[in-house]
Amino acid sequence: MPRDHMPGEALLKEVFGFDAFRPGQGEIVEAVARGQNVLAIMPTGGGKSLCYQLPALMRGGVTVVISPLIALMRDQVRGLREAGVAAGALTSGNTQEETDAVWDMLSEGTLKLLYLAPERLASGGAQRMLAQAGVSLIAVDEAHCVSQWGHDFRPDYLRIGELRRALGVPLAAFTATADQETQGEIVQRLFDGEAPQTFLRGFDRPNIHLAFMPKDGPRAQILRFAAARKGRSGIVYCGTRAKTESLAQALREDGHSACYYHGGMEAEDRRRVEERFATEDGLIVVATVAFGMGVDKPDIRWVAHADLPKSIEAYYQEIGRAGRDGAPAETLTLYGADDIRLRRAQIDEGMAPPERRVADHGRLNALLGLAEALGCRRQQLLRYFGESSEPCGNCDLCDKPPEVFDGTEAVRKALSAALRTGENFGAGHLIDILLGNETDKVRQRRHDQLPTFGVGRDLKKGQWQAVFRQMMGRDLVRPDPERHGALVMTDDALPILRGEESIQLRRDVIDRAAERRPQVKTLVSEEDAPLLSALKAKRRALAEAASLPAYMIFPDRTLIEMAEARPATLDDMARINGVGAKKLERYGAEFLSVITGDTEEMHPTRRRLAGSEAGSVYDALMAAQADLARGADGTEKPLSCSASLLAKVAQMPAGRPDEMARLLGERRFERFGPAFLDVLNEAH
Repeated sequence: MPRDHMPGEALLKEVFGFDAFRPGQGEIVEAVARGQNVLAIMPTGGGKSLCYQLPALMRGGVTVVISPLIALMRDQVRGLREAGVAAGALTSGNTQEETDAVWDMLSEGTLKLLYLAPERLASGGAQRMLAQAGVSLIAVDEAHCVSQWGHDFRPDYLRIGELRRALGVPLAAFTATADQETQGEIVQRLFDGEAPQTFLRGFDRPNIHLAFMPKDGPRAQILRFAAARKGRSGIVYCGTRAKTESLAQALREDGHSACYYHGGMEAEDRRRVEERFATEDGLIVVATVAFGMGVDKPDIRWVAHADLPKSIEAYYQEIGRAGRDGAPAETLTLYGADDIRLRRAQIDEGMAPPERRVADHGRLNALLGLAEALGCRRQQLLRYFGESSEPCGNCDLCDKPPEVFDGTEAVRKALSAALRTGENFGAGHLIDILLGNETDKVRQRRHDQLPTFGVGRDLKKGQWQAVFRQMMGRDLVRPDPERHGALVMTDDALPILRGEESIQLRRDVIDRAAERRPQVKTLVSEEDAPLLSALKAKRRALAEAASLPAYMIFPDRTLIEMAEARPATLDDMARINGVGAKKLERYGAEFLSVITGDTEEMHPTRRRLAGSEAGSVYDALMAAQADLARGADGTEKPLSCSASLLAKVAQMPAGRPDEMARLLGERRFERFGPAFLDVLNEAH
């Protein structure tokens, strides 16, 4: 019997060797095979690929699979061919022989699955080829890449909706991570807003043990975690390329088989690592998030994060690479204050619109909430994805429930400090107020006069930082990117502030923070870091618009001085090192608006005097001129000097009435001369 007439269960056994579908697979396969438009959200390791590979065999014609990574496509094509399925991929990684073989199968009508990268759809020839190939179904893997809200947006995915309309065939979209915003954009982009049949299969991966730890010598923590699992395949995710290389070296020196992987490597070197990981038992890959989506290795036994992931969706997808065979797997995620600052800065310095930045901060808050959870982590993780469960018994907090205490008083003190300062400051300044630290900033703003000044001396600085971190994790306060990271209360905080509700905090985190540790060296203070991020974002936007390296707008040291000095006027801005006259004229107002939230209007002639003594003299001359514009008694005909004439007067030495008379002319000198001479005498 031809395969496209065989029932799904028979093909499942004959081709893939499975006796039964996994929970939820069967009805998805049936809907796709019937030719319905489908959106399936299934957990990593839940068997998504079978849900389009099997219907491809049940239907006539070719199924086109849009997939984001060459490694993933090659892996699936290899597996299908081993199972006797006519599958091929057209990618930049093909040999000429591989490409010729795919075209031969297309022309003969024997190809069943054709894998393409989304970038290939940019070619007009690709659409013509697909129109002639007898395509009967489009399958989209990693469909969240179509969404601006997704954590790895790929603009070429936007062409898929156009392809569906052009071919007039059904489309099945699959992803492991899609919250409500992402689902909405997938439906809009791929299905023109017409709701497909949607399957939301459970996000729970009960075989994966979840654990978080605050950073305390992170390299040693990772080495201890790996040592306890020696000989098992694992992935360590790092925030920077340099860290992948140094940590891989440390693991090798500790007796592990380990290598590194990041986007800065040559393509051939990356392929070699992927092949080693797929075939070599017990290999550890230390990688940036560039690694993993293309690896279909079922027996990864552990995943560790040496740095905090950028969102809860990214965390879920990255840990989901462990234990895809259903056997027990373990995870560990390290986090610290420096991670949180880095992730906040990445969001604030990005080019995304304000509503996207707010949403990204919310996703990061959800991850911090998971890190600072009081009860079962799996319950909290699933709750984010709209599911509920009993305590799992397979996370660190179920293994050893944390000690908690009534943190209501501490939280109310912190909220009061934020409220009494107009919600205009970050945690660093609020902690100085609570501790009674008479810093220059505290005194200048008279915050030492507040009722909350010094009321938090019962806790140390590190403990207050842990309190604020838990408050952010519980979404009681959020950093406002429009106010350079100032903490703003949410509605959830109001009942606690009013004394209507209490709140529990983790004592172990607070107690651990009582121990003094050396602070991570940063470019600026914690209080100034959000403003520096905003200034860098402005610099990046200007640099990209002008096709210049960012440092040619202003170097880092100039932005650091701006963030610390916070100039309020263009005169102040002109005194910042690195802000010359030309750059002040070109960029001064743009950067000033970031700092003050407003743009200072200034005549170009006056702007050229900014920062010099002549600038303040010019302002005084303008004031004197305004008083005498209609004469001393206010009844004469209006008279004034041009901006360039005032600038020349402002730069004159004092005590030279004859020279001023020649410069102004008889009428203007008679009206303004004595007052202008007084201004010059006072200035000098």
